Amino acid sequence: MINRRIFLITCFFGLIAACNRKGAIPVATATPAAVKSQIRLYSAEKKGYIMSDKVFKSETEWRKLLTPEQYNVAREQGTEQAFTGETWNNHEHGIYQCVCCGNDLYRSEEKYESGTGWPSFWQPIAPENVTTREDNSFFSRRTEVTCSRCAAHLGHVFNDGPKPTGLRYCMNSAAMKFVKTP
Repeated sequence: MINRRIFLITCFFGLIAACNRKGAIPVATATPAAVKSQIRLYSAEKKGYIMSDKVFKSETEWRKLLTPEQYNVAREQGTEQAFTGETWNNHEHGIYQCVCCGNDLYRSEEKYESGTGWPSFWQPIAPENVTTREDNSFFSRRTEVTCSRCAAHLGHVFNDGPKPTGLRYCMNSAAMKFVKTP
C-alpha cells in the first residue's frame, strides 16, 4: 500500500513533468478568430513598416512545409545541437528570416560571436517582428523568442550580451533562413 507522502511526491513530479513536456504550449494552434490577424512588421525589402496578416497553419501543413528538424525546433519548441546549425558561423551580409513565414527577424550587422554555438544577435531587426514570453520549462527561467507573424519558436533571449543593448538573442539556425543582401 502506498503511503500518503509517496503518493503526493509522485503526483508532484508527474505534474512538473507534464508542464515541462516539449510542445506543451500550443503556440500556433490558436484560431484566427481568437487572435488579431493584422500586425505591423518591419520589412527589410521595403525599408519600412508594413501591415501583414498573421500566419495560421495546421500541424499537417507545417509538417509538409518544413524539414523534420525545422518542425521540431520551430513548432515544438525544440533546440538544435550547438555548433551544428547552418548559420551559427555565417559571416555574410544579409537578413535572417523566419523559416516558417519569411518574416524578417535579424540583420547580419547585429550578429556577433557569443561562443555558444548558436547564431546570436544583440537586437532584432525591429521589436515588432519578434515576441517574447516567459519560459519556465526544464526547471529554469528563460525568455522565449517567437516570430510575431506565425508564432514559430526561434530561441531565447538572455541579459548577458554586448553593448549597446546588453542582450543576447540566442537563436536556432533551423528556425531561420538566411537571405544574402548586397
